[in-house]
Amino acid sequence: MAAAEFAYELKQVSFAYVPDAPVLDEVTLRISSGSWVSVVGPNGCGKSTLAKLLGGLLAVNNGTISVEGRELTRESVWEIRPRIGMVFQNPDNQFIGATVEEDIAFGLEGRCLSREEMRGRVERYAEKLEIRHLLSKHPAELSGGQKQRVAIASILAMEPGIVIFDEASSMLDEKARGELLQIWQDMRKSGDYTLISITHDAEEIMASDRAIVLRGGAIAADRTPAELFADEELLQECRLIAPYRVRLLQELRKRGMDGESILHGGHLRRR
Repeated sequence: MAAAEFAYELKQVSFAYVPDAPVLDEVTLRISSGSWVSVVGPNGCGKSTLAKLLGGLLAVNNGTISVEGRELTRESVWEIRPRIGMVFQNPDNQFIGATVEEDIAFGLEGRCLSREEMRGRVERYAEKLEIRHLLSKHPAELSGGQKQRVAIASILAMEPGIVIFDEASSMLDEKARGELLQIWQDMRKSGDYTLISITHDAEEIMASDRAIVLRGGAIAADRTPAELFADEELLQECRLIAPYRVRLLQELRKRGMDGESILHGGHLRRR
């Protein structure tokens, strides 16, 4: 069976937790399979609600969501959801097992896999996330970055085609965020995953293929990251600050200098 062109197709999707107070209002959107999309916007704009709808954790009030060509409904969600992995802001909320090994294996136990296949997946994804040395550790012994690596390994071991990160880097320090970003870049390069990240992190947005801006429950903009960071008014609305290298390049251009050479190790040139 050929891979679906779109991981997601949303048509006029609306959702409200209480009547007459829509959180999302007639959102129409397509996300190509294998792409990395950032969803950004001010607090309260509906980002996390959209993530839960995409993950099948909430059902739409109106409109339709199709996942890899199949409509997501109350009946189909149980067959579709295994194709989707979700990683949340606080990894502590995702731990089940008493050790890292048990935690990665937990999600596999309901898949009717042989013990050999389960052990193989635990080893494979622990190796991939560089946490084999942590397999016997209790989650409480881990750093924040290590906990997120375990959470991602637990999701990837179930081999979903789509992974949604809901503010997954927001509680990490700068070093751990950098390590997590590299993991996502490696996932993107593999071509095995569609990545959707709900985020305020500028470096994370810049590394993605596309930035979707939510405002007031609707799509306010759908841009490349470079286009987003060139729009100062939109950045202010989203409460975003462009990455340092982008701000440096913009400032040099204002002064009539060729800042591209800095990014490639060259010398400054007047235009």
